[in-house]
Amino acid sequence: MSGKQKVLLISLAVVLVVLFVLAVGLGSRRGEGDPAAPPGFLSWLSKFGAKQSAVDPETVTADCAVDGKPATFTFTGTCKLTVADPGGLKTLTLRSSKAFAVDAPAPGGADVRVKDTVEPSPQPSPTPDQAVAQVAVDTTTEIVLTCPGLGAQCTVVATAG
Repeated sequence: MSGKQKVLLISLAVVLVVLFVLAVGLGSRRGEGDPAAPPGFLSWLSKFGAKQSAVDPETVTADCAVDGKPATFTFTGTCKLTVADPGGLKTLTLRSSKAFAVDAPAPGGADVRVKDTVEPSPQPSPTPDQAVAQVAVDTTTEIVLTCPGLGAQCTVVATAG
């Protein structure tokens, strides 16, 4: 190993130690974090990738009533959503003020269907009083939503995150 390489390696080690000491010293706050107000650095960092991994709600169509607003679906019983090919692995976020069931194929061409019933959160959260489902989509996909209860009506909104 040459002299320049040794100096570079030692410099890199010193920088890593300094960064570690700063992280430990500055990160020793006590108490609970607030998920609704993440640290400024995380908020800034999320601007670069958060929306890129989300399905555009405008690409979602359905066989049930669309409420006049884009990506807002009202139905009784079941509703079949069709998501256009997103061009890669992305996440479709579905929100409702009532419980609803989701039945979707797993991404990657697997012969598996993922089924779940989501309910509004009883505790304060970033999305209070909302049932939230996130579905991974990598190709054109059909997702079946079910509104539980006899004659119950659900309104589900597809959002970008």
